[in-house]
Amino acid sequence: MKPIKLPKEQRELITENIRAYFEAERGETIGHLAADNLLEFFLAELGPAIYNGALSDCRTLVGQRMQALEEDIYALEWKKR
Repeated sequence: MKPIKLPKEQRELITENIRAYFEAERGETIGHLAADNLLEFFLAELGPAIYNGALSDCRTLVGQRMQALEEDIYALEWKKR
């Protein structure tokens, strides 16, 4: 899996949210670079698990849709009377 790249604006917003979290919850002031490094760490650690979970959700959804489509196709079959 290739590294997760966030748009600049989104990355900056998340970095600022990390800094605000540290200030509000821990009473610590961290710099922009430290917050960005922490974001990068979490993306590397959590990214694959979140990505794989999303793929699993997609597989489930596609399976449900394919089942419904198959039922619709069977409903179109001509039946002998």
